[in-house]
Parts: sequence; C-alpha cells; structure tokens
Amino acid sequence: QVQLVESGGGLVQPGGSLRLSCAASGFTFSMYYMMWVRQAPGKGPEWVSFINTGGESTRYADSVKGRFTISRDNAKNTLYLQMNSLKPEDTALYYCARCFSFDTCGGLTYDYWGQGTQVTVSS
Repeated sequence: QVQLVESGGGLVQPGGSLRLSCAASGFTFSMYYMMWVRQAPGKGPEWVSFINTGGESTRYADSVKGRFTISRDNAKNTLYLQMNSLKPEDTALYYCARCFSFDTCGGLTYDYWGQGTQVTVSS
C-alpha cells in the first residue's frame, strides 16, 4: 500500500522558513520522480517543485524560484522541501506526490499523493 505522509507545516511570519518532509512507504521510492504540490483556499492545485529519481535534476515554479529547495534522501525514503523567505501568498496546503517524469510532474500528473501539511504565512 503506497503511503505518503507529510509533516513540518505550521504558522510562520513573512520572511520565515519551514522545512517540509514527506515520508514514503509501500513502493520503491528511488524509482520515482517526486513532487510537491500546493493548494490555496479558493484556488486550484499548482505544482511547486519536482525532482528526478536520483536527485540530480530539479524544477521549480517561477513563484518559488530562489526561495525553495527540493531534495530527497532515497536511503530514508524521504522527500524534503526547504522553504525560505516565505510570503503570505505561499499560504496553502502542501502535499507530496509520486510522478513519473519531468513532463508528467510538470503537467500535474501523479498517481499517489498524501493528505498534506498546512503552511500559513501571516503576521
């Protein structure tokens, strides 16, 4: 049974930082691209970042470039998202998802996802 469990969200002030984690189980983690998706109230989901199987290649949405960093530890079956210089517009439910390639990840095509962790950026 594929499971993806996010953690690390919370309430932070603008300019603050958070590190999200996604613990994966039930599949061979190292064989899949992984991504972070977020959904803000009243808006549809948008991809934030994704990473290839080995972690050598990454992509970021324009809105988070230079501020967020995606990484993975295949030995620990864990995906991370380091978020710096947070802005109120980053407020959303963040979830991780399993995808297949740069094209499918970028097209918001994934087959499994977690329940998400809430990130709220407010003063």
